[in-house]
Order: sequence, then structure tokens, then C-alpha cells
Amino acid sequence: MNTNTKKIETILSRNVESVIEKNHLEKRLLAGEKLRVKLGIDPTSPDLHLGHAVVLRKLREFQDLGCKAVLIIGDFTARIGDPSGRDKTRPPLGEKDIKDNMKKYLEQAGKIINVGNAEIRYNGEWLKKLDGTKILELLSTLSVQQIIERGDFSERLRAHKSIKMHEIIYPVMQAYDSAVVKADVELGGTDQTFNLMIGRELMEKLRMAPQDIVTAPLLEGTDGVKKMSKSLGNYIALNDEAGDMFGKIMAIPDKLIGKYFLLCTDLEEKEVARLQKELKPKELKERLGLEIVKIYHGQRFAEEAKEKFSTLFSKKEIPKDLPELKLGSGQMTALDVALASGVSKSKSEARRLIEQGGFEFDGMTKRVPGEILNLREGAVLRAGKKKFFRIKL
Repeated sequence: MNTNTKKIETILSRNVESVIEKNHLEKRLLAGEKLRVKLGIDPTSPDLHLGHAVVLRKLREFQDLGCKAVLIIGDFTARIGDPSGRDKTRPPLGEKDIKDNMKKYLEQAGKIINVGNAEIRYNGEWLKKLDGTKILELLSTLSVQQIIERGDFSERLRAHKSIKMHEIIYPVMQAYDSAVVKADVELGGTDQTFNLMIGRELMEKLRMAPQDIVTAPLLEGTDGVKKMSKSLGNYIALNDEAGDMFGKIMAIPDKLIGKYFLLCTDLEEKEVARLQKELKPKELKERLGLEIVKIYHGQRFAEEAKEKFSTLFSKKEIPKDLPELKLGSGQMTALDVALASGVSKSKSEARRLIEQGGFEFDGMTKRVPGEILNLREGAVLRAGKKKFFRIKL
């Protein structure tokens, strides 16, 4: 175990929103204890994205310190669906969907953590075996008041929106994961705080030492407003091609550049502050794109992606006189933009065009019809093989 005081302090402070209990956790790390650090991810979609990477990077920091990384893939809890931060019930996932989604999870997680040195678990291993008696025992740890007071649920109640019974038991299932793997620490985004605290409570009820908690800030997606999410189409996937990843980073709002540098790159805060003073927004965003893309694709591919993006927007690869496509909103889905272009005559035709890779915005191939595009004056759109447009708002 590495017990370097400065390194431990950095782990517990950089890109950290809160630590429960910080003094307790710090003492254990300084004492050289090889702690079991848990992170759970439900395979609700095939892609891990930069939002997931924030906590995966924190898990890697603990791993580099000498702790045991415990990555739990929630193949069972994905059927329930985590209600955290949601204003409506998640659609249910079938077993085939879950299996398809998690096929490349380890490959993607391996871009950040050392998978070979981690303990990889699937919570269906124990949750499928729970009988009625055990479920009742676990549910007795949670009160109705706790559920109602939870922020996302209380907002739904005020709006007279449904809360399904299976959503109520989700935090208990996640908490039981911690008990089974004997977690010393659990990581999560700030939206997971309620679930993580239930883990502490359950472990105490089971006469186990309660896990400490480290929460990380949430990363807004490319729309600059909501948390990065596959369902919202505002995400940058870890397995995006280098060019697409770079292009998506160039499309984020300027106000998020500093946050992306801190949460998604290895640059120190002082270095980020220096770059913000010395570089113009476009240059700063290009540097951000280079730093992020090289983490997942290497320096050469990062530089090639930057060059390709620059070439496209120096107008060397697109026709000079482009027809204007007048759009009335700064944000639209890829599907709505494809329809507005007139290239596709129906929603189903536009959907096929996008899903088959025939739709580009600002040099980036868009394959998710529901993805929110941040439109800007003069942006270039390609729909089909040879139909180019210049956007006018």
C-alpha cells in the first residue's frame, strides 16, 4: 500500500464532492490498510461514457494506491432500474437486453481501471437467490419516511407522478451488494448519496462495519444542462471513435470547459487555470479534446482527430456554397433536424438514415436519433451521401 500523505489527500479531495467519514477513511489509508473499494454500474445501455469515467477514474486512483477495486455489474438491479435523479419510472429491461448491453462493459472499463487486478462481480449471483424471508429482512432496514423524503421521490409525489414498488426496493438491493462483497468504501456520483447511505445503514443492521462513502460531482452532458446520459443522447461514449469523441468535445458549451478538464483529464488545477488565461475558447477546447481523446485512443489518434476537425472547418472538405437550413431552436434532436432537412420524408426513414451512419453534424457522425444537438449559426450538416447544409438559426 502507498501511504504517501499528499497522494491520499489528493484522492480524497480532487473531484470529490463529499467523503463520509473522511477522518476514518483517511486514517485507514495512512495506516496502509488494503481496503475494498466498490463501484456498481447497471448495464442499462451498451455504452459507458465520460460521466461513468469520473467515478471509474477515482476507482483507479484507489487501485493505484494499493486498494482492491471491486467493480459490480448490476445485471440484476438493471431489471429494476435505479430511480436516482429520475422524474419517472425507467422502462423495464429484459434479460436479453441486459446481456447485450454488458457485452463490452469490461473492455470499456478497462480503458480506465486495471481489470486484471480488479474483482469483477455480477449481482445476479446473489440477488437471484434471495427468498421471501431474506427480502423481508432486508426491506425492514428501510422506512417509508426515508423513501418519501428522498428528493426525486418527493418531487414525483408533489407532481402526482407514479412511484412503483420495485423502485422503492432498489436502494436495498444496492446496499445488499455492499454487504455481500464486504465493501470498505463505496464510490458514486452525488445523485447516488441516498443509495450509498442506505448501504451504511444496512451493514450496521447486519453487524458489519459500515462502508465509508466518496461521492464525485456529476458531469453535465453535451447539452450543457442535464447529467450526461445515454437516454438523453447528450453523452460522449468511451468507445466513440477518436474523431467523433473529439468533435463532441468541441460541441460542449464553453462554460463547461474548465469542469471537463478537471473531471476528465489528468491535468492539475493550476495548469488548467494557466491554460484558461492563455488560450482563446476555441484553442482551449481543442486542447481539452486532445487531452481526453489521448486517454482513450492515444496521442497519435488524438492529433489526427484534431487535424481532421480543423480541416473540415477550414472548408476544404465541404462544398463552398451550401444551402441554408433555417431552424428555429438552439437545441433539437438529431431526428428532428434530419426531418427538417427534407432529405428524409418520414420519421422512420430519418431514423434509419441516422442509425446507419448517414447523418453528420459539425463533422461528427450521429447514430442516436434522440441525441440533443447544440445548434449554432453556420454549423455544417450532412444528411445522406451528398446533401450538405449550413444551419441558420
